[in-house]
Amino acid sequence: MKKLFAAALLAVITLLPLNANAQRTEITASYGAYTQMDASDMKDGWDHVNTAWGALNLGVNFRVMRNIWIGPSYTFSSTTTKGGPHHSNIAYHAIMLNGRYHYYHNSIVTLYGKFGIGVEISHMQPRGHDSYNKSYCAFQIVPVGAQVDLSRQWAMFAEAGYGAQGIFQFGFKLRF
Repeated sequence: MKKLFAAALLAVITLLPLNANAQRTEITASYGAYTQMDASDMKDGWDHVNTAWGALNLGVNFRVMRNIWIGPSYTFSSTTTKGGPHHSNIAYHAIMLNGRYHYYHNSIVTLYGKFGIGVEISHMQPRGHDSYNKSYCAFQIVPVGAQVDLSRQWAMFAEAGYGAQGIFQFGFKLRF
C-alpha cells in the first residue's frame, strides 16, 4: 500500500508543473452520506458497530487539461460500537488521489465523472486496551457528478457514486 501511495504522489508531483500556465486550482469541502467504511468491513472484524454519521471531505484539485482535473483529498469519519462494558470508538481517515473528467458543460452547469484511489486508516480505540491502526484500500467511483457555478470563484456540487467519500456527496468549491 505504501508503494501505491508513493507512486500516486510521484505522479501528481510530475504532472502538476506540465500545464502551469493553463492550470486552475480549486479547493473542495463536502459532506458524504453512507461511506465505503460502513458498507464493507473496514473495522477489523469488530462486532456491533454502529453506522457512521457520514464523512467530511476536503480536497485540492488542479486542472491539467481542458476537461481533466486531478488532486489529493482527505476524508474523516467515525463511529462507535453499541454500548456495554466494551463500548469503543473507531476513527476513519482516508487519503486519496482523485481524477475528474468533465463530459458536459454549459455556462452554468457541468456534468462529470470521478475516480479516486488511496488508503483508508481505521484507528481502533478499544476500551481497556491500546489503540491500533488497520489500513485498507480506499476508493471513490462517481459516474454522475453535477456542478453549478454560483460565481467565477464559487460553485456547489452534488455527486452520486460509491466509496470512502460517500454514496451521495454535497459540497462547495472555491476556485482561483
